[in-house]
Amino acid sequence: MEDKNLIVGIETSDDAAVYKLTDELAAIQTLDFFTPVVDDPYTFGQIAAANSLSDVYAMGGKPSVALNIVCFPNCLDINILGEILKGGADKVMECGAVVIGGHSVSDDEPKYGLSVMGLVHPDKVLKNCGTNVGDVLILTKPIGTGILNTAIKAEMADKESYDYAVKVMSTLNKYAGEIMMDYEVTACTDITGFGIMGHAYEMAQGSDVTLKLYKDEIPYIEKAKEFAEMGLVPAGTYSNRSYLDGKYRLNNIPEWFEDILFDPQTSGGLLISCSKEVAKDMMEELSKLDLPSSVIGEAIELSDVYIIVE
Repeated sequence: MEDKNLIVGIETSDDAAVYKLTDELAAIQTLDFFTPVVDDPYTFGQIAAANSLSDVYAMGGKPSVALNIVCFPNCLDINILGEILKGGADKVMECGAVVIGGHSVSDDEPKYGLSVMGLVHPDKVLKNCGTNVGDVLILTKPIGTGILNTAIKAEMADKESYDYAVKVMSTLNKYAGEIMMDYEVTACTDITGFGIMGHAYEMAQGSDVTLKLYKDEIPYIEKAKEFAEMGLVPAGTYSNRSYLDGKYRLNNIPEWFEDILFDPQTSGGLLISCSKEVAKDMMEELSKLDLPSSVIGEAIELSDVYIIVE
């Protein structure tokens, strides 16, 4: 059964669903949760919440309300759960939304995230498709957090690397998203578990273009190179690479950087496509944020592959 008010559903592999409420208002609905990526419960709560809220910004909207999703073992101190929820609530508050409840179940391993509803004008919904030939691509956070998380779990990450990875993952896409909303953008998605290559593929495939990415312009966490060269690469990197087999071409890319390109991200940045003229003005504002944004590529006529990295 089709619903004429469903603006974005499951057919496009987009970041969230969008349902038209009135001619002036649409609801964005999304949910996400995962197991801890750091040991500190408060920090984990912040990261998980930032990740869940991100989909609303990727659709061009603003979060309004959130529900907690909790799985928690009975054997752990309940104060740990309190810190997780506090971290999440603080991030929801930072974005201007409110936590209105949630649901919890007993489980063998902690898991936490949010179901989030955001609001957007029906005519201003952004999708992960719509990129035009000649558009350029902007990335608003460095990549490499999956590799850093692997090093953190192996207790091989130094404090500086740990702190920077946490900063990247816990920074809300609110700030880049609010800047983006002031410009004419053709497509947007956020970079999460499929890595930069997987999410770029979805954008390219949905837009019937090839995305050409320039390796020297893609921001990454510097320490990720060292850990990738040591083989500290999450299993998801290999499944991401396997899924995209035959859909991309890498020209003279070192193996360590290949791993970063396919690295599954936690609470990654926004990947935005827009005209060169718009990108110039937008980058002036994005450059004032704490995390580096970069123009990392462009859209060209569809070729034999969807992504070229050179």
